[in-house]
Amino acid sequence: MKIQIITLFPDMFPGVFNASMLWKAQDRKLVEISYIDLRQFGHGPRKQVDDTPYGGGDGMLLKVDPLVEAIELAKKNDPTAVVILPTPRGKTYKQSDSKRLAAAQNGLIFVCGRYEGYDERVTNWVDEQFSIGNYVLTGGELPTMVIADSVIRLIPGVLGGENSVEFESFQQDDNNIEFPQYTRPEEFRGLKVPDVLLSGHHAEIEKWRIQESSKMSEK
Repeated sequence: MKIQIITLFPDMFPGVFNASMLWKAQDRKLVEISYIDLRQFGHGPRKQVDDTPYGGGDGMLLKVDPLVEAIELAKKNDPTAVVILPTPRGKTYKQSDSKRLAAAQNGLIFVCGRYEGYDERVTNWVDEQFSIGNYVLTGGELPTMVIADSVIRLIPGVLGGENSVEFESFQQDDNNIEFPQYTRPEEFRGLKVPDVLLSGHHAEIEKWRIQESSKMSEK
């Protein structure tokens, strides 16, 4: 999968994407991540990418022309890629979305907003708008990291094990929570591992896991 990120701050990403499973995914050639510096599409001697909003208001908006020119370059690199705009106005991002995007095997183009937002006309070049929660961040970089991570880890071969993600939270549906898990030691400061997990009775263990998953999903 090819992932292209349009941003004013490309230096924010390597610390996340060049570590752990995300680095391994790139090392194994399962995903290719590249950055498009929006500033390079700025106009005038100062490479301006923002301007004051029509109708007045505080702050600055990203201009439509640099954004669209950057998207068009990204689409030229990968014509079938899906253009994603992280925004508080988007639909809430869920595990079903990450599964769908990973299964489609199309490339992804992320457009990271900044300042007070973006010229609304850019949405004509966007395929999907997602929100990762009901709060406001300083830009689209962090949501892009979250969404990209959730998709990359579902690409076959990234996590290694064939069934690594099969029983994870939200994997069966967007409301399902994974059962609690334990490892050694059997007892720590008076807290014990549930007896059923030490019993070796696989049918009872499976029954317990289903019950606990159901309890957690109801919270």
